[in-house]
Amino acid sequence: MGGSTGLTSVSGILALLEEDHDEIKEHSLQRLNDVIDEFWPEISDSIGKIEELYETEGFRARKLAALVASKVYYHLEQYTESMQYALGAAELFDVSHSNEFVDTLIAKCIDEYIRLRNILAETRDAPKIDPRLEAVVMGMFDRCFADKRFKQALGIALETRRLDKIEQAISGSDDIPGMLAYAQKVCMDIVLNRDFRHTVLKLLVKIYNTLRTPDYIRISECLVFLDDSKSVADIVNNLLQTKEDDKALLAFQIAFDLVNNSSQQFITNVRNALPKKEDIMPPLETVEEPRDSMDVEKQPLITKPESTKETKAEKPRVTDVYSERIEKLKEVLSGEMSISLNLDFLFRNNNTDLLILKNIKNTIESRSSVLHTSTIFANALMHAGTTSDQFLRDNLEWLSRATNWAKFSAIGGLGVIYKGHLKESMQVLSSYLPQPGSSGSAYSEGGSLYALGLIHANHGATAIPYLTKALHNASGNEIVQHGACLGLGVAAMATGNEEIYDNLKNILYMDSAVAGEAAGLAMGLVMMGTAHDSCRRNDCLCSRNSTRENH
Repeated sequence: MGGSTGLTSVSGILALLEEDHDEIKEHSLQRLNDVIDEFWPEISDSIGKIEELYETEGFRARKLAALVASKVYYHLEQYTESMQYALGAAELFDVSHSNEFVDTLIAKCIDEYIRLRNILAETRDAPKIDPRLEAVVMGMFDRCFADKRFKQALGIALETRRLDKIEQAISGSDDIPGMLAYAQKVCMDIVLNRDFRHTVLKLLVKIYNTLRTPDYIRISECLVFLDDSKSVADIVNNLLQTKEDDKALLAFQIAFDLVNNSSQQFITNVRNALPKKEDIMPPLETVEEPRDSMDVEKQPLITKPESTKETKAEKPRVTDVYSERIEKLKEVLSGEMSISLNLDFLFRNNNTDLLILKNIKNTIESRSSVLHTSTIFANALMHAGTTSDQFLRDNLEWLSRATNWAKFSAIGGLGVIYKGHLKESMQVLSSYLPQPGSSGSAYSEGGSLYALGLIHANHGATAIPYLTKALHNASGNEIVQHGACLGLGVAAMATGNEEIYDNLKNILYMDSAVAGEAAGLAMGLVMMGTAHDSCRRNDCLCSRNSTRENH
C-alpha cells in the first residue's frame, strides 16, 4: 500500500541523495519532505546522509535538509534532536502553521526557553540563549496575538519572564480590566520566584493606573503583596479628599478588605501613614493635582467658587467632613467595627443545640479525661465567637473535673468562645488571670493567658503589653510561660515585632521543653508573612537546640 502518493518505497528518492549535483539532492529532499509522514522508518536509515547535507556549508538547501532531519527525529520521538534541527531550518519551520509536528516542537522550544530564561535570571554564568530559539518563541507570541489568544500569550510570558510581552498581552486585549484581574490571579498562583512576582505586580499597578477609571481595590490588593503600605494610605487618603461620596465609600471598602486580608503590621503601617487629626490643615481653596502615581484625581479636588466672596462657614465644613472620614477610616482599620459586626452576627445567628453536648456529657464515664476534654473542645468550637458560655455555666461541677492540662485547655477554650470580645476580655477572664501577690493554679493561669491571646487574635494592640509583662513575671513557672507564649504569639500574629520575637527566643533557649515548644510556635506566628531575617542574622535555632529531647 502506498497511500495517497502511490509510492510503495522511497529507496529511489533516497538514492538521489548520492548524486553529485546539488539540484538533484535538493529535489530529493523536497520529495522526502512531502512523503516523510508515511515513509519515515525507511528514511531514518539514511538520516546520516541528510545530516551531512545540512552540515555542508556550501549546500544551498541546508535548511531543507534540517527540516527533513527534524521530522525524522520527531517521528523517532527524539524531541531534543528534532528541536535542534528545526531551529536550523530557520524560516522553513513555520510556527504559524498548526499541526502536530509544529505544535509539539513549539512546546519543546518554549520549555527550553523557559529553562534558560530562569537560569539567566538566577545566575550570572547562564548559557547564552540561541537567537534561533528566541525567534521561534517570539513567533509563537506573534501567533497568539494575531489569533487574539491573549491569555495563552500571558501565561507563556509569565513563565519566560518577559515583562514586555506581559504588558503587550494585557494592553493589546479587548478587555484590559479583565486581563489585569486574570494576570494578577495567575501571577499569585504560578509565579514562585518572589522577586519576579513583585516585579510583575509593580507592572500591573502601573497598567492599572493608566486606565481611565483605575480599579483601586485591585491596586490595593497588589500593594498588599508588595508590602507598600504608604501607597495604600495615599490611595485611601486621596479618595477621602474628593467630594464624591462613592469614592469615599470605596476608600472604606478598601479598609474593610485590608482588615480581612492583611497582617497587623501592614494595617498599622497604613494607619500611621494617614494624616493625624491635629495635622489636618484648614481647607484650601484649591488642591494641587497629585503627583504620585497612586493619586486618584486628575483635577482639583475642591474648586474655588466663582464668587470671590467666601463665607467662613464653608471652610470648616469641608475640613470637618474630611477629618471625620479619616477618623472613621482609622476606626475601620483598627478592626473594631468589623469585629463588632461579626460578634453581633454570630450572637444573633447562634443556633447550636445544647442538647447534643448534654447527651455527650451524660454518656462520658467520670474517669474518661480524654472524652471530657474533647467535649470541652466541641463546646468551644460550636460556640466560637458567639460569647455564649451557657453550657459551661450550667455544668460547673462537671467542668471542675478537669485537671492539669485538661484544665489549661478548658480555660483556653473560653478564648475561642469570646474571640473578638476585646473590650471585656479582661473582665471575662478575671477569675483565672494571674493576680499579683497570690498564687493560683498554674494551669488556670496559663490557660487564661492563652485564652486572652485567642480573644485578641490578630488584633492584639491592647493585649500585647499585658501578655509581655505576664511572660516576664512567670519566670520559673514553665506552665504559665507556655500559656503566655501561645497567647502572645496569637495576639501578635504577623506583626513582625522584633522585640516580642527576641523575648520569645529567650524562652526558647531555656531548658524548659514545655515553654520552649510554645515559644517556637509563637515566634513563627509573630513573624508569619513578614520579611523578618533574624533567623539568618542569628545562629540557627535548630542547631542550638538539636540536643533537646522535645525540640
